[in-house]
Amino acid sequence: MERIEEIEKAKAAASFIRADDPITVHVKFSGRKIPVTLSPESTILDLKCRLHSVTDVLTRCQMLIFKGKIHADVVSLRSLQITNGSKLMMIAIQDPHMGDEPITKDASTSLWMRHSVNQTQTAAISRAITRSRRRRWKTTGVADLAGSILKGFPDEVWDCAPFLRKVEFSSNYIEELPNKIGILKCLNKLYLNDNHLSDDKFGWDGLSQLKSLTVLSLIKNKLTTLPPSVGDLTSLTELNISKNQITCLPDELGCLNKLQILRAQCNRISSMPASIGNCSFLHEVDLSVNLLTELPETFAQLRNLKVLHLRLNGLKTLPSTLFKMCTKLSILTIYGNEITHNYISQIEGWDAFDRRRRAKYLKDIDPDHVGTSRAFDEGSGNDEGGDNEKEH
Repeated sequence: MERIEEIEKAKAAASFIRADDPITVHVKFSGRKIPVTLSPESTILDLKCRLHSVTDVLTRCQMLIFKGKIHADVVSLRSLQITNGSKLMMIAIQDPHMGDEPITKDASTSLWMRHSVNQTQTAAISRAITRSRRRRWKTTGVADLAGSILKGFPDEVWDCAPFLRKVEFSSNYIEELPNKIGILKCLNKLYLNDNHLSDDKFGWDGLSQLKSLTVLSLIKNKLTTLPPSVGDLTSLTELNISKNQITCLPDELGCLNKLQILRAQCNRISSMPASIGNCSFLHEVDLSVNLLTELPETFAQLRNLKVLHLRLNGLKTLPSTLFKMCTKLSILTIYGNEITHNYISQIEGWDAFDRRRRAKYLKDIDPDHVGTSRAFDEGSGNDEGGDNEKEH
């Protein structure tokens, strides 16, 4: 129980809102409020680009008004003191449909009165935007509706199925991934981060038919397990399932023999399948903030592994041949475990790993400071069981 409480505290700390965390602003346009999530360091132009994907109004045809003023594209949101929850207004200075002539003065004036547009007119505008969005998706192969208050997949996704290569629907309220997703045969990348997806409404049967899928990102949902069918996604090079409630990974994970990046931090994973050793192209693995007590010896078969994050688990040991066999490993984080520095330095291959680690560190720091180096700590406890060794 104590370990689980530690994990929950770590997750809470990881989700603490910092000054550079994304903000959500609300833009009023055409009688509706459009929420847009982006970094406070973003510019007005960045905001216009996000609005373009939702409204289909070209960036050069948008005027954004904040506190009664129109602001230049290069100005950052932070410098304007635009913060989480700020409200802006967007005025279209050209018709939302691409290719039309600029709006006349009289027509432009009417835009200020959008609050009086009746439901019929609003519906017509919505249909026009949908048609134009469908054309754009077919042309670019990219469907991006991140931060658009979606509760499900819009119908135009299925209409554009043969053309779509990337779907980005993060930061919405989507509760179901329909099995119909399987008709997107050309899909390469699927981003569904920060939604409300759960096991009982997740269409793994349909998803497993996407043989061209290379990136699957499901950060911050409500998943508790990955089914065996995940092993059918044999083209995957990147799998990100962090910040869910997943308790275990299936043996079929080893079927992902093209996988290069696995991020599964902030879950409840208590063990890793031995089949992980079959994922020979893995070069980055993050299993931080889980409930692991050991790693399978087959981890040492990951000859291309360069980065391994294991912080905040319950590990007491590492695979005995990890340093000997993983000759490209140069970054290892293990703080918040029960592994001592004395133990880890006795593992075969340690000296070679330590040289790589130091070389990587010296390469990354300022050249004026290359005369110093830090002793390995990466969170490994000292032999007296007290505080971790400090970095130099």
